[in-house]
Amino acid sequence: MSDKRAILSVFDKRGIVELGRFLADRGFEILSTGGTARELSAAGVSVSSITAYTGADEILGGRVKTLHPKIFGGILYDRDQWEHQRDVDLLSIGAIDLVVVNLYPFEETVAREGVTLAQAIEQIDVGGPSMLRAAAKNHRHVLPLCSPDLYEPFMREMESTGGKPSDAFRLRCAVEVFERTSAYDRSIATWLGSQAGSTSVEGSLTLNLAKSQDLRYGENPQQTAGFYVEAGRPEPFRQLHGKELSYNNLIDLDAAWAVASSFQEPASTVIKHTNPCGTAVGVDAAEAIRNAIAADPVSAFGGIIGINRELDLPAAEAIGSLFLEVIVAPSFSAEALEKLRAKKNLRLVEAGDMDSRLVLRTAAGGVLAQSPDRISREDWRVVTRRQPTEEELRALAFNWIVCAHVKSNAIVIGTAHRTVGIGAGQMSRVDSAKIAVMKATAETAGCVGASDAFFPFRDGLDILADAGLTAIIQPGGSVRDEEVIAAADERGLAMMFTGERHFRH
Repeated sequence: MSDKRAILSVFDKRGIVELGRFLADRGFEILSTGGTARELSAAGVSVSSITAYTGADEILGGRVKTLHPKIFGGILYDRDQWEHQRDVDLLSIGAIDLVVVNLYPFEETVAREGVTLAQAIEQIDVGGPSMLRAAAKNHRHVLPLCSPDLYEPFMREMESTGGKPSDAFRLRCAVEVFERTSAYDRSIATWLGSQAGSTSVEGSLTLNLAKSQDLRYGENPQQTAGFYVEAGRPEPFRQLHGKELSYNNLIDLDAAWAVASSFQEPASTVIKHTNPCGTAVGVDAAEAIRNAIAADPVSAFGGIIGINRELDLPAAEAIGSLFLEVIVAPSFSAEALEKLRAKKNLRLVEAGDMDSRLVLRTAAGGVLAQSPDRISREDWRVVTRRQPTEEELRALAFNWIVCAHVKSNAIVIGTAHRTVGIGAGQMSRVDSAKIAVMKATAETAGCVGASDAFFPFRDGLDILADAGLTAIIQPGGSVRDEEVIAAADERGLAMMFTGERHFRH
């Protein structure tokens, strides 16, 4: 019997036959399981089954194959410890020198549409990670290979060292194991947490992100950047046409999709620098797009359009000759794609699951995490003497949704169907009100206004009243609420308090 022993048990069988032949030619006894053993045998590589080696049959439908003292004793046996030598001699446990294992494809399984919880659970590997971690712990004596990408480096190492891999190579392989198994466990925890509806920000936060694509640069050319997605999660979007997406494109298309997908009816928005410059609803995608562009046609140039319906040919024609960076939609009709692909640089993006379970950003040398913002109508109440009309209520609801997506301080003026003027990102709310009126692209008389946080003084409200607005929606909560309510009554406005603010920094 050989004095060198290797376990080969892999799901991904790329390169396993070549590796098996390499080991057999160097006198290794190869222990294997199931499909790996069949593949090696079919290629003429001599293999001993794990069952024959341990004397224990597989049980529980294959859930227990390698979890046996002869396997784990052989892997964890420290050749420098006399107590270990005593135990393996007493129990007739042979040393195992090489563990070649890769894991059940949990990440790939949960990326499939419609996968069930039961299907996902069956792809949670137990024996594989256990063997790899045991070998990585004892890597001075047992070399772990957790990926086909390591086979070629391993064979080169064996040839260059006379069959005795260096300590540096062993440590490298051990690190790869712990990186792989920790990422694997995190992908399982993340997916199972999503099934439980978990958006907790308590305790430790472990991120398991896989690079989806390199970006040409970050916000500016001197900054490097990449786009990362949770390991095991399906790609959140698919680019159908156009130049590669930039860092700023991704931020803006995320904002465009967040606004458009907040509405039930056909809705479209035009985004510039993460702010909506125009948002509208319509009877169909084409009308929504036309109205969103008309809300601020100057700012729309070079913008990003989001639409919450399939972008069909009439919708594509509604865009006309307007220069855009990106269009993001749930789907595109074949006719619309044919027309829009004539614009070589226009990026067309099909949205998948782009919702964030946690919203993350770096700050102060650390990471901030919060649950996604949600809009509720549970605490809305009229606080003025005048009640809003049904049309005003619809307009207040529409503009409140838009306002939640505008950088603070935010003021939005609009009707029930489209925005008319938006004041974004100012240091004072009164300046945001002035800018919203100044940027109005239609008559403001008869419109309504939305404010993402309370009015600290009546001056902002007076600016909107002077512009002819008839109703206001805001969170309330200021120490001067009564003063602001009195001002609204004085000016004949209806005013709603929502009980929640929507700062966006």
